[in-house]
Amino acid sequence: MTKGILHYDVGEQVEVFLLIKHVTKGMASNGKPFLTLILQDQSGEIEAKLWDASEMDEKNYSSESIVKVTGDILSYRGRNQLRIRQIRPSSPTDSVKLADFLETAPLEVDEMSGKLTQYIFEMKNPNIQRITRHLLKKHQQDFMKYPAATKNHHEFVSGLAYHVCCMLDLAKVIAGLYPSLDKDLLYAGVILHDLGKVVELSGPISTTYTVEGNLLGHITIMVNEIGKAADELQITGEEVLILQHLVLSHHGKAEWGSPKPPLIKEAEILHYIDNLDAKMNMLDRALERVKPGEFSERIFALDNRSFYKPLFHK
Repeated sequence: MTKGILHYDVGEQVEVFLLIKHVTKGMASNGKPFLTLILQDQSGEIEAKLWDASEMDEKNYSSESIVKVTGDILSYRGRNQLRIRQIRPSSPTDSVKLADFLETAPLEVDEMSGKLTQYIFEMKNPNIQRITRHLLKKHQQDFMKYPAATKNHHEFVSGLAYHVCCMLDLAKVIAGLYPSLDKDLLYAGVILHDLGKVVELSGPISTTYTVEGNLLGHITIMVNEIGKAADELQITGEEVLILQHLVLSHHGKAEWGSPKPPLIKEAEILHYIDNLDAKMNMLDRALERVKPGEFSERIFALDNRSFYKPLFHK
């Protein structure tokens, strides 16, 4: 098996097919246009610059297209970059397909779907169970394949469902340690907290924000969805308000995007579980490509810190 683009060292030569995830156009100091390409395979992504880009280059090298690149790996501001020597669009005779380049969750979709069903089945409060089941069923197809973000954490196919499944397992352990927590609320909060991302984001490939995503955001979208679900199911209990609060407050603070801080015990714990799982995912992915005794690239979402991998870590 060929090694992933993230597993090449500085100075190594590469000759690989890669998927263009994003393209942005810039202007160099000499007045000539260039393209910044974010290229990816199943191991992750790397940045490359295409200097002196022509209009033809702009047409050929757009998001979601596959290219063959020859070049080498260099280090720029502490990050690996791919220096392009040659690049061309893929042709039908190359027999490469989009799925070959997409990073996917480490769990199969069927396994994750079964896990979600089981957690909903365990809920004892009928109002919470019905609203959660209704909304998951409504968005199930997209929920099982969308990423959890455009960058930073779980930004891969089925990343959203995987993030939620990991959080549910965390919630179960924490609720076992602290029996005063309401499991139904915690499980429902975990399943619903990011469900609005299926409307906020464009899809699993070359993910961008939709108009609703930019103008409303996934928190507002899901608070509205819970209200609509309650109306459709004719549920009027306080559970509706509490579920909306869980979603509304899961980012923890106004500056992190939550209109309200957590004001219910389960909302506070939901915020920590979400944070913990997102940070573990970022750390694991950053340290996966670091040799023992070395530091990772700076992780912007973790206060721009570089993390060290101890010598005795495998």
